[in-house]
Amino acid sequence: MPRLRRYWRLLRVAGVVLSGLILAGALGIAERCAIPVSALRKQRLTQWFLTRLAAALPFRLRVTGELPTQPMLWVANHVSWCDIPLLGMLAPLSFLAKAEVRAWPALGWLAQAAGTLFIRRGGGDAALVNRQLATQLVQGRHLLIFPEGTSTDGTDVRTFHPRLFACALEAGCAVQPVAIRYWRNGKPDTVAPFVGDDELPAHLRRLLTSDICDVEIQLLPPIDVMALDRKAVAMNAQQAIANALLVEPRAQISKAA
Repeated sequence: MPRLRRYWRLLRVAGVVLSGLILAGALGIAERCAIPVSALRKQRLTQWFLTRLAAALPFRLRVTGELPTQPMLWVANHVSWCDIPLLGMLAPLSFLAKAEVRAWPALGWLAQAAGTLFIRRGGGDAALVNRQLATQLVQGRHLLIFPEGTSTDGTDVRTFHPRLFACALEAGCAVQPVAIRYWRNGKPDTVAPFVGDDELPAHLRRLLTSDICDVEIQLLPPIDVMALDRKAVAMNAQQAIANALLVEPRAQISKAA
């Protein structure tokens, strides 16, 4: 039974990814033919794709809080690559991802076609990326980042990097904290987290074989960035998410980075 379940779910995921590849290919052809495709249209198409990808994964979703109506910088704790479809289905979003994601088979190309911005850890391009993010916020588009810079097993919250909040201050845009957690049988899930040296194909096989996992997403009160520096905004966002998850932050921010 687990094998049949895995094959059926894999077939569904493959079908969604195939539809995404066709869509991304069509967008690429449109751009080569000088047919303009707006960033907002890309965001909406990305939301359409991520909604279908999330539906193909073995999750039961519960969302609390209010979706923001104004463009905001969404910040969330990071547990798994599954965070992206689960959060991306809620609103038209653009994403900031680590550079390694661009090399993922199929999904990396889809992320690039959707307008995802990539940042290299320690690569020194944070200032350039922040300017690009600020431009998108000014132009009225929601953005999502994972300010821990890495994923965790879901039982704690790592330090939020203040430099990643500079775009919100530059754009004068509020920050939307989002807490996400995965539950299985009343305990933190151990299947969904994508951490360490785990590889995407192996993780996907385990996930598609597993029972349904409960996911809780909490949209917390937005943070007004006026009169705050990026260090204070990062600390407030980190503490708000840690409080929502009822965990202790792993470390306090000692200095602005």
